[in-house]
Amino acid sequence: MKHLVSIHDMSSAEVASVVDLAVDLKANPDAYRARLAGKTLGMIFQKSSTRTRVSFQVGMYQLGGIGLFLSSRDIQLGRGEPISDTAQVLSRYVDGVMARTFAHDDVVNLAKYGSIPVINGLTDLLHPCQALADLLTIREKLGSTEGLKFAYIGDGNNMAHSLMFAASKAGMDFACGAPEGYWMDPEVVAQGQADADAAGTRLLQTSDIAEAVRDADVIYTDVWASMGQEAEQKKREKDFEGFEVNSALMGHAKPTAIFMHCLPAHRGEEVSAEVCDGPQSVIFDQAENRLHVQKAIMVQLMS
Repeated sequence: MKHLVSIHDMSSAEVASVVDLAVDLKANPDAYRARLAGKTLGMIFQKSSTRTRVSFQVGMYQLGGIGLFLSSRDIQLGRGEPISDTAQVLSRYVDGVMARTFAHDDVVNLAKYGSIPVINGLTDLLHPCQALADLLTIREKLGSTEGLKFAYIGDGNNMAHSLMFAASKAGMDFACGAPEGYWMDPEVVAQGQADADAAGTRLLQTSDIAEAVRDADVIYTDVWASMGQEAEQKKREKDFEGFEVNSALMGHAKPTAIFMHCLPAHRGEEVSAEVCDGPQSVIFDQAENRLHVQKAIMVQLMS
C-alpha cells in the first residue's frame, strides 16, 4: 500500500496484513516503540472527532513520532490554495498525512498530488480506518471473520460503504437494512458487488431489517444523522422509525451475535440502551481497536 483511501482499493491479503499487524502491535507494543521515531504525521481536521484525533495522536506518540494537528482554521483545503499545492507543500514538511474531510475528492487529491502516504481518516463517502478496526474486533470476539454474516442497520452512509468493502475482503456476507431513500450510493454498491463477486460472498440491500439481521453474526448501526446533517435530524427520526436495533431485532440474529457501533451512540434512537450497554455489545473494544489498527496502518505506510 502507498495510501489508505478506500478498502475497495486493497486486496484481501492487504486487509489481512493490517489486521495481523494490529494484533501483534496490541500484544507487543514495546516492540514498536521507536518504529516511527523522528517522523511526523500531519493530521488535517475539517470535521472534529474524539476517537480519530486521540487515537492517531496517541498512536504516533507510542510509535516514537509526533502528530501535528491542523484544524480547518489552520489549513483551507481547496479554498486558501489549491489542494495540489497543499499536498506538495506538506510533502516537504511531514512524513504522512491523515485527513478527516467532508469531500472525498479532497483525500483523493492529497494522495494524487503529494509524495507522502495519505490516510483517509473519514470523508462523507468512506470511513476505512473504523471498518478495519472493526475487523480486528470481530476476529477477537468471534475467532475469525471467514464465513460470517454482517448486518448493518441504518443510513447507507460512509460507514456502511466501508463496512461493505471490509466484509467481502474478510470473507463475510454483508446485508444493509435501510429505509428506501437512504440506501447506499449506487456507484459504491457496484464496487462492493464486484468485491463480493470476487470473494464469493453475498451482498444484500433491503428495507426489511428482520431479513437483514436474520442469522447474522454481527449487527452494526450508526447515528441516523451524521455530522453535517444536523438540520435533517427531525426528518430522519421520522423516516427511520422502526429501525432501532433493540432486543427484539437482536432476536433474529444468532444467539452468539455481537452488537457494534462506531460511536457516538444515541441511545433511544438508532439503538436501545439495553442493547448498547448489554452483554452482546463490544462498542468500547471497537473504540480501543482504532488505536491498534491505525498504528498498524502508519507502520505499514510510514516506516
